[in-house]
Amino acid sequence: MSHRSQTASLVLTLSALVPAPAARSAEPSRPNIVFIFADDHAYQAVGAYGSTINRTPNIDRIADEGMLFRRCLVTNSICGPSRAAILTGKYSHLNGFYQNGDRFDGAQVTFPKLLQQGGYETAVFGKWHLETDPTGFDAWHILPGQGAYYNPPMIDRGERVTHEGYTTEIITDLSLEWLEEGRDRDKPFLLMCQQKAPHRNWQPGPKHLDAYKDGPIPEPPTLFDDYQGRGTAARTQDMTIRDTLTPNDLKLTIPDNLTDEQLERWQAAYGPENEEFARLGLSGDELVRWKYQRYLKDYLRCIDSVDEGVGRILDYLDEAGLAENTIVVYSSDQGFYLGEHGWFDKRWMYEESLRTPLLVRWPGVVSPGSECSRLVSNLDFAETFLHAAGVDIPDGMQGRSLVPLLKGEEPEGWRESFYYHYYEYPGAHSVHRHYGVRTDRYKLIHYYSLDEWELFDLARDPSELRSCFDDPQYASVRSELEAELARLREDLDVPEDTRPIDVRRPIVGNDN
Repeated sequence: MSHRSQTASLVLTLSALVPAPAARSAEPSRPNIVFIFADDHAYQAVGAYGSTINRTPNIDRIADEGMLFRRCLVTNSICGPSRAAILTGKYSHLNGFYQNGDRFDGAQVTFPKLLQQGGYETAVFGKWHLETDPTGFDAWHILPGQGAYYNPPMIDRGERVTHEGYTTEIITDLSLEWLEEGRDRDKPFLLMCQQKAPHRNWQPGPKHLDAYKDGPIPEPPTLFDDYQGRGTAARTQDMTIRDTLTPNDLKLTIPDNLTDEQLERWQAAYGPENEEFARLGLSGDELVRWKYQRYLKDYLRCIDSVDEGVGRILDYLDEAGLAENTIVVYSSDQGFYLGEHGWFDKRWMYEESLRTPLLVRWPGVVSPGSECSRLVSNLDFAETFLHAAGVDIPDGMQGRSLVPLLKGEEPEGWRESFYYHYYEYPGAHSVHRHYGVRTDRYKLIHYYSLDEWELFDLARDPSELRSCFDDPQYASVRSELEAELARLREDLDVPEDTRPIDVRRPIVGNDN
């Protein structure tokens, strides 16, 4: 474990929803849990991870007052499967949710059910994206499917309702209202506040439409990657900023669900820039650069609203006297490409989508400003929450509690390698099915429908630009990784992938 230097204290504006006297707790030794979950929030766009393109002062506050995990890896880098893994503590092949569009089996064991049975009050607000209704929650109010950024229809315990406003703010409002008015104050609680932002198509909130207009966002070194150092999969995907972004993504068209006031602000923000773009008549690399700026600025504006919501929740916990006995976790369903390799989106086992932010504050347990570089995973979240709450962890879960790491301990036998598996092909963005193993230094990937392999030395090639699978100098490394991959697949009960190619209509646009 190492410690990061504390950042300067921030003066936070208290939320208008913060009224309450200190809340009672019948069991003060059992911590409350607040799980704040974003969608597609890249670690590269979090200040605490060293972002050079934006600031996230409220998310950073969790790191300053808690622990930042440097290498939190996901089992399957896509929205629904990641959520299913978190709920169950199991890989996709055991929880049954392989790809977006599958239906989550709500009858199976999940950590919210176990917490509920253990005396916790449980609630989830925001994006769910698992096709079936939530189970194991005393309160739930969710977006149908991917959900809209403005004026969203939502489902409140089975009843469809419509809200007016910006979805990120609405989800935060619902979470705070439940904390203040909806829960049983004699019970410890689990709150899952699950934002849809900053998912495609990155529609910023009214407060942040004018952010990042002072200058260009720095381009990543691999924005114009030619994919020559990798195999067929990297060359045949459909997720480039150059070719895949649509006029809807780029705000060259106007959403049709805005109120008159929202439309006026939208036109004021985008109209002049769109007129200028039409006059410029850009093409080639200059057009790619323009698209990159439009994409990144909108993406970061969405994160600004998420960060603002995190601050409101942290302020409420302070004012309500709940902070000292509440674990606060911030994470995302996977990483995301911010122009690296010329891409947006996720799915790959490459680092930008394999790694996700994870920051945990637990007063009195976690040392402020601490860091962990162990290989951890979203597979570990369920076990961690159960362990912290004093609830037994079922034998069938495949992760491991992070509580010892949070306490600054070095647990014996911690994983030295990690297994990954992506299934959604054919489908949105045409990323071929693959599985692989990542260790501290190396990564071996098998595109099994193509029968192609890639091997990367992350110490020498951190951007994963050139596979060394066929390099004789790496022959022994390759053999060791192949053996470790086989061991992991056996230990995790991964079957040979004999499922037929899914010929359903591919998932497109904002549904992925």
